[in-house]
Amino acid sequence: MAFKFENLQVWQKAMDLNDLIFEISKEFPIEERYNLTSQIRRAIDSVSLNIAEGSTSQTNPEFARFLGYSIRSVVEVVCALFIAKRRNYLSNEIFQEAYSKSEELVKMIQSLKNHLK
Repeated sequence: MAFKFENLQVWQKAMDLNDLIFEISKEFPIEERYNLTSQIRRAIDSVSLNIAEGSTSQTNPEFARFLGYSIRSVVEVVCALFIAKRRNYLSNEIFQEAYSKSEELVKMIQSLKNHLK
């Protein structure tokens, strides 16, 4: 593998969650295309993008800063999931699956961030 981030399990998990959120957001109503759908997709993309960008950092503190951005983006995704659930765009079962995977990912990112300190 050519890039360091490709070997990171946390990046791979972020990509898996990205796939799930993309599929979930396909089911949102058409009128949400430029609002909630766009927002949740940009937020979930930001998670793996920041992990990748941070992994190329020259210092551990710089990488940790990018991991912090990734955590914030996961939290944004979770908030968007709550909004979607309240608007009845997704079932409780799908919400719980995405929520659990988001929680697991945040723990992994935080663990890596702590390891860098």
